[in-house]
Amino acid sequence: MKTTRRCALLPVLALLSLPLAAQWDDGPGEVPYVPTPQAVVNAMLKLAGVAKGEVMYDLGCGDGRIVITAAKEHGAHGTGVDINPERIKEAEDNARKAGVEKRVKFIEKNLFEADFHDADVVTLYLLPDVNLRLRPRLLKQLKVGARIVSHSFNMAEWEPDQKIEAEGRSLYLWKVTEKAKQQYGGE
Repeated sequence: MKTTRRCALLPVLALLSLPLAAQWDDGPGEVPYVPTPQAVVNAMLKLAGVAKGEVMYDLGCGDGRIVITAAKEHGAHGTGVDINPERIKEAEDNARKAGVEKRVKFIEKNLFEADFHDADVVTLYLLPDVNLRLRPRLLKQLKVGARIVSHSFNMAEWEPDQKIEAEGRSLYLWKVTEKAKQQYGGE
């Protein structure tokens, strides 16, 4: 009798999970793919102050929209890093369609293994625990003066230099300083 009830509930549970499945693509990584709305992308790049000729990285780049917008609208050179090969292919296709494939590249790699030491700006839309685990790597690799912008999630006790709201979402900006490297950069 209990088995029959459980089996009857399975289709209901499957239907209830459909909205989540439509939004989240867990793929091979530990961070679900949830695209950043274009208005939020624009706000992130404005908050970071991305300028022509700067180098920017998007860790967990998904379909590449942040890197592509930085190249197309701000004249930056960008690299997107994502562990999911489907997202990388999609990002490359999107870059070609936008006509910026010569100023951007996409790398299929675990973001914890990525080299972004030459970045002026790094953007993130990860999860709180991933941000915290990534923080020492960011501070070790990035030069003083580099900027980090995170969509929705902070970095615990490392207070942002600025926090704004865009389209109902929190955006955080940190500027890498020698003090931050010493205080929060320990691995």
